[in-house]
Amino acid sequence: MTATGSSSRVQRPDVALPGVVLGVGLGGFVDGIVLHQVLQWHHLLSSRVRVDTVPGLKMNTLADGLFHVVTWLAVLIGLSLLYSRVTQARGRLWGSRALWGWVVLGWGLFNLVEGLLDHQLLGIHHVRSGVHQTAWDVGFLALGAALVAVGWLVQRGAELVDAPPRRA
Repeated sequence: MTATGSSSRVQRPDVALPGVVLGVGLGGFVDGIVLHQVLQWHHLLSSRVRVDTVPGLKMNTLADGLFHVVTWLAVLIGLSLLYSRVTQARGRLWGSRALWGWVVLGWGLFNLVEGLLDHQLLGIHHVRSGVHQTAWDVGFLALGAALVAVGWLVQRGAELVDAPPRRA
């Protein structure tokens, strides 16, 4: 404590929310790019709107595009929040276990929410339709839970993001 009664301790900037929002956006990009576009296992509405007709494919492509807009906005919001909260040592931030733990946790949350909402509750698409559809959907949820756990463990022991580096 200083003479004025305030603490001279370095405040830890809260990178949890920016990291999680960034992770949600990046997780959505991985889902949309890899599963929708590269592997073409599903589109956003493929269980509700046929993809084997031109109008159906156009509707699914539009829905995929809108999904990508939302994930892109999540990345921009996450980066904006991060920039506003970390004022020193911004270069060190990108190597921070705190940031990357929260990003991985956010990606896992994306998988869990998307898997439960879109695959299970709404049924608008599945990871991969067919004989093993349920196994693919459960695997997606399991990956989400594993990412949440790993992200939590990684960020838990992280150093202060804005503090000067420790000297050996």
